[in-house]
Amino acid sequence: MGRVVVTGGVGFIGYHVSRALLARGDDVLVLDDFSDAPYPEAQKRENARDLASAFGEKVTIHEGTVTSRATVDAALEGAEAIVHLAGLAGVRPSFADPARYVAVNVEGTANVLEAAHARGIVRVSAASSSSVYGNDTPLPAREEAACVEPASPYAASKRAMELVALACSHKMPELTFNALRFFTVYGPRQRPEMAITKFARALLAGDTIPLFGDGSMRRDFTHVDDIVRGVLAANARTSKGFRAFNLGSGAPVTLTTLVTALETASGAQASLVHEARPLGDVDATFADISRARDELGWAPRITLADGLATVFAWLRGREG
Repeated sequence: MGRVVVTGGVGFIGYHVSRALLARGDDVLVLDDFSDAPYPEAQKRENARDLASAFGEKVTIHEGTVTSRATVDAALEGAEAIVHLAGLAGVRPSFADPARYVAVNVEGTANVLEAAHARGIVRVSAASSSSVYGNDTPLPAREEAACVEPASPYAASKRAMELVALACSHKMPELTFNALRFFTVYGPRQRPEMAITKFARALLAGDTIPLFGDGSMRRDFTHVDDIVRGVLAANARTSKGFRAFNLGSGAPVTLTTLVTALETASGAQASLVHEARPLGDVDATFADISRARDELGWAPRITLADGLATVFAWLRGREG
């Protein structure tokens, strides 16, 4: 596609998307504010160094925030497409600072859309979340669901982001906007407080694993390499207008099953400590991925066992 701007391009998913775009020959400008939470600033700095070391002048890394319209506008000069991954993630921390989540996730996206319109950029793919479905959507969740009862400020901000994009698309008929609803993404470089990386580190260190509730919560764990393929497939879509896509494994597992799979992958025995279910956590995520399969030609390829092996390989390489 030539030059692609990846906002949040040195975060977890952003790093992998940026790397894939660069590997196929695109020029990439990363716009990231290098904020420290929930993804550690030190990890973002490392991701930025790794991209620069591997791809040199093909990648430009600009430190700035999507909450600044002027910053966004400058970053988009000469761009042909945008992968908008910048945003605040995390259900639990969103209760402590909902205004910040709205500012970054909703207003930041509005800035990206306005600047894209001004620059004549017509292809935007943005990170949404399976959290938009809440607890009341029939499972497996379909994109047509109303999504009107979010369980956390984070979920509300992602749904609001989608609605702002949908509304703006009426003024921008030339726009192709993909709202990508990611389902519990994991893999190398994942945020350290997320379950798979947190549990895997605990297993390797011989520490206890906190298991929320009775372990029956289900999650649709999706490997980051599958997510990257979905992002690239969506950003190649040529049909105009707003469209939401579920990107998930379509095969949810319970937390108890996850722990068993982690034990198998690591060869270690887990020591569990049961804790109360955190506020805002939904009972289950379960994606209906038929739309992505039919319209994007996408389907997940990586099994949970194979995906967990990549996590342990990464952790052992860093900490061994």
